Amino acid sequence: MYSSFKQTKAFLFLLKTFMAASYCYLFLLCSLLSLTVASAARAFFVFGDSLVDNGNNNYLATTARADLPPYGIDYPTHRPTGRFSNGLNIPDIISEHLGAESTLPYLSPELHGQKLLVGANFASAGIGILNDTGIQFVNIIRITKQLEYFKQYQQRLSSVVGQARAKQIVNQALVLITLGGNDFVNNYYLIPYSARSREFSLPDYVHFLISEYKKILEKIYELGGRRVIVTGTGPLGCVPAELAEKSLTGECDVELQRAANLFNPQLVKLVHQLNQHFASNVFVAANAKAMHMDFISNPRAYGFVTSKFACCGQGPYNGLGLCTMVSNLCPNRDLYAFWDAYHPTQKANRIIVNQILNGSPDYMTPFNLSTILAMDSTT
Repeated sequence: MYSSFKQTKAFLFLLKTFMAASYCYLFLLCSLLSLTVASAARAFFVFGDSLVDNGNNNYLATTARADLPPYGIDYPTHRPTGRFSNGLNIPDIISEHLGAESTLPYLSPELHGQKLLVGANFASAGIGILNDTGIQFVNIIRITKQLEYFKQYQQRLSSVVGQARAKQIVNQALVLITLGGNDFVNNYYLIPYSARSREFSLPDYVHFLISEYKKILEKIYELGGRRVIVTGTGPLGCVPAELAEKSLTGECDVELQRAANLFNPQLVKLVHQLNQHFASNVFVAANAKAMHMDFISNPRAYGFVTSKFACCGQGPYNGLGLCTMVSNLCPNRDLYAFWDAYHPTQKANRIIVNQILNGSPDYMTPFNLSTILAMDSTT
């Protein structure tokens, strides 16, 4: 009987040892699989303004922020995140198609360790190509600072994966940059007789913007960007804010549309010139104006009831002031092309990203994102 007891005790000891070893093995395997997935997914870096800001301005003392309800009402958590949207924004939806989690804001305390392998979002609402754009917002991350943060990010990444692997991750990453709109609405046309409008005629101002944008894109290349989607401005004169201030009939503002029409073709020309200079298709031009005009011109074809009224706001076209808890709020955001005075709804963002992924040369040049992903998967 004593022998039987010893055998039982020995068996239980072996069983516990086996279970502990199995648990450790499974934990190690899951950790390795998690690391492999994080490593395999393509990193994604985002630069620009409020159209692509994932919440950096939450950490800044600025009025250009979206960290209060009803922002985020349709986000998975149903809480505001700093995105200027009712839900997901353009970078979020691109991340979905990359098979990756959304990039974290660079200023987020959660961005460390393995999270760095996903990439980072450096965008900040209110900024432009020029450092004097958005001065009324005071404390925002201007594009020069965003690029400094990108360099800093690479140093942090190197401490996690080593310098050679960090360089590889950056070179193989997808980059999105969205700039230009604020240089018109929050600079040149911000007030009558603004400093920039006294300094430049509109064509000369556009030429100046393009020359400054060139320096920014060259810097991204210098810092390792090799697949860079560059979006043009949207239809600046058609957003609810401009309709509220300048349109009696609901027609798009002619002068702001003229600005977009001057800027966007020159940006495409710049992309071609840079690709020739670097002897590689590094930069891809996205025709954001055409992508927006599809559903602005024919909202019902895309399931919207209106492309003139914002879902959230007040005044004519719900286009005046900020979207707040006391603003008018539509019950069904999927029926509206615009969420607030300037920014598309989540549904409209999905339409835009679909064109980034699959658009013809009228929308994406020299090729769309699906083509990029297919090309890069074979190299």
